[in-house]
Amino acid sequence: METEDRVFKALAAPTRRRILDLIRARPRTTGELCDGFDTTRFAVMKHLRVLADARLVLVRRRGRERWNVLNPVPIRQIARR
Repeated sequence: METEDRVFKALAAPTRRRILDLIRARPRTTGELCDGFDTTRFAVMKHLRVLADARLVLVRRRGRERWNVLNPVPIRQIARR
């Protein structure tokens, strides 16, 4: 699957868009993101994996914490195509 297709797939789900909105404000740990949703940790992790595959989220590990950071580059590339 091409990068553009992955970005559009990632943006198609409302939950993933909400995750992006949360980390746009500031980087968040996976635990913080999970606390903000009425779903399982596994479900949030699955959404994060789709976002990471589309390169919309960059993951930085610090010890046991996993920090999720917004990467706006793929969206800018689509806007410029």
